Parts: sequence; C-alpha cells; structure tokens
Amino acid sequence: MNPGDRVRVERSGRTNEGVLLPSSTSDHLVVKLDSGYNLGVDREEASVDVLESDVYAIEGGEEGEGADSAVEFDDDLPTIALVSTGGTIASTVDYRTGAVTAQFDAEDVLRAVPDLAGRANYRGRVVANILSENMDPSIWQELANAVEEEIAAGADGVVVMHGTDTMQYSASALSYMLDTPVPIVFTGSQRSADRPSSDNVMNAVCAVEAAKSDVAEVMVCMHASESDTRCALHRGTRVRKNHTSRRDAFQTIGGEPIGHVDYDTESVTFADRDDLAERDGVDLDSHAAMNEDVELVKFTPGMDPAFFEHCADADGLIIEGTGLGHVHTDLVSVVDDLVDGGTTVVMTSQCLEGRVCDRVYDTGRDLLDAGVVEAGDTLPGTAKVKLMWALANTESPETAMQRSLAGELTERSTPWR
Repeated sequence: MNPGDRVRVERSGRTNEGVLLPSSTSDHLVVKLDSGYNLGVDREEASVDVLESDVYAIEGGEEGEGADSAVEFDDDLPTIALVSTGGTIASTVDYRTGAVTAQFDAEDVLRAVPDLAGRANYRGRVVANILSENMDPSIWQELANAVEEEIAAGADGVVVMHGTDTMQYSASALSYMLDTPVPIVFTGSQRSADRPSSDNVMNAVCAVEAAKSDVAEVMVCMHASESDTRCALHRGTRVRKNHTSRRDAFQTIGGEPIGHVDYDTESVTFADRDDLAERDGVDLDSHAAMNEDVELVKFTPGMDPAFFEHCADADGLIIEGTGLGHVHTDLVSVVDDLVDGGTTVVMTSQCLEGRVCDRVYDTGRDLLDAGVVEAGDTLPGTAKVKLMWALANTESPETAMQRSLAGELTERSTPWR
C-alpha cells in the first residue's frame, strides 16, 4: 500500500473510499475522499483494502532533502523539473495535532495531483522542506543552483513549489541570479490540500502549462480570481501578495500580469509586449552570489532615529519612504552619515503604485544631496533582493539600482485602472 493507491477504509462500521496520501506521521492514514475532503484514520483502528495501485508511482531517488527522482519518460512530452521548497502546496495535515506542516516532496505532489499526469515528463527535486517564513538567502542560492542544474540536464521548464508568504522574494532572487533559456514558474497554494477549496491542483497544473511555454521569464503562477477558471502569470520582480488568504492574493503592481493560463482549455496566452524574454534567447548562466548585509526599514511618523543608526554597519539599506520617497527632515542628517560611512542607501515608496521622485519637495532634494539612490517604482521587497545581488555582482550598485535588470523598474508609471 503506497501513496497514490485508491483504497477502501473500514472503521467503526463506516466505509470510505479515496486516494491514499502521504502522511506526516506513521500512526495515521490520510485519504483524499471524492468530496475533496481529507480523512485522517488511526492505522490500528482501520481495515484497508487497495482497490487500484498507484499508476503514477515514482521510480528512483531517495527520501530526504536534496533527493532526486524521476517518473517513466515519454519521448513525445517535454521535461519539467518540479523543485520543491515546502509550503502549503507541499503540505499535509498532522492528524495528531491538526496542524498543517510542510512534508510533501515534489513526487508526493505528483501523487496528490494526478491531473499532472500526461502533461509532461517530470523530474522531482527537493531543495528544502520548510514553511516559507523560514526562507533565507542561503536557500535562494541552493535553489538557484538546483534550477541551473535541472536546466543544464535538459529540463524544458522548471516549476518551483514554494510557500506563498515569501514567494515574491524568492522569485525576485532567481530573476537576478539566473540567465535562463527556459521558463521558471513559481507556484504555491493559499489553502491546503485537505480543504475542498484548495487551489493546489489548479495552480500546479497551470504552472506546468506555463513552464512548457515559449516565454523564458521567472514567473509566479497563482489564481487570477476566486473562481477556478484561470491563473495569472506575474513577472517575478513585479508581483506582491496582497491578501492573507484569498486564492487570488497575488497581483502585479503597477500594471497587468504578463500572461494567463486557462484551466479548462490549458491554453497559455501572454500580453502583446516586446519586453518578454523568449525561450532559448540567452545561454544558461548563474550569478548566485548575494550580500546578505542589507536592511529594509519602513519610515513611519515618530520613528526613533536609532532604527536608521542601527544600520550604520550594514552594506546596504532600503528605505520605504512616504509618498514620493520622504522621511522626517531630522533623519536626513542620519542618512547622510550612513552614506558617508559606506552604506548604499536606496529610496523606495511605501505606496503600492507610482514611483519615487525626490526632486519635487525640499526633503527629497536634501536626501539626494545626502547621497540617497532613487529606485523608481521598484517594489521595496524586490529592491532589497536586488541590492543584495547588486552589491555582490556589480561594480556600481548605485547605478544598478537605477536601471531595470529583470523588469523590476518601469520607464514610467501611469494609472492603469
């Protein structure tokens, strides 16, 4: 009896049928019922019969972080690498505590989402098995190296399964770290697989379809609306999670998604724009070095100057300023001291849309005189990742922060709604 098998479970005079899922404990069975709900059963209290063996069984590989495995290949299908870092899309319920934990690896997702079968050949790889709040730059580097190896080994596209809370940061990181000739698609789920409203199946299917496309961007693929109709494809450096639990939580800031995937027809369409990277348009290359000594500070009225002074030893500082990029006038001298001390200070705006422009008001002009670098309409989180990368990979981080390197900085900001 293995995950993926269709089973009949009898206990306490009740009979249920469903698909056996991987379990986070050895004491319980987890069965996906036809209703969409998961059933947790104590192994000692149940009688289980296998009705149909798992036709999508994974061959090769060993369990554990960093493991590789593969399914049987069909020469007529493209090869998609499924790279797992954990998160809700790769999670299961611990029926001892009732908590959702990151336990599934890429192969378990294939078993849990049989709709993926027949769409591609798959290689599964586990880089990490964590909740995304535990993501850090060292894992970004491991992830970039793993994705690079999968592409070098012949993958036609890569799907990264990732927790949604920090997905935008990881997508930004790979946007700078890798020159990719194939699509790299991040996806996750807002709701765990034990819930009928889970978005894991649709997001995973649409991500695979996007990974087969001819647009070689680093993208985030998530629900475009609350309904199960299509997923939006967001550029990795322009996306933000805007809701804690809605299935359409992710939005492209300052514009529209670069594409969509229709769930029913499996069609992938991209916006008519000339800045999309094409498949095989560049040679695979990696620039994965990161300078982690970068801070992100959000200015608020009444803020203690010590928040900025504590950054005196940092190599870089991103400020989320108000409006066009401002802080209290009393902080200008603190910023001046930071720049004189060798810290690269970059200004972004805490507004969701629009760009910084420190030439309009006196405070902004004083900040420019102090040496602050304007980041245009780069999102604050993206700006932090970019500066970490620029400090480690460019001769002039200040110049890099004012140029668009991965679609993070638009030439001008215009209202679009």
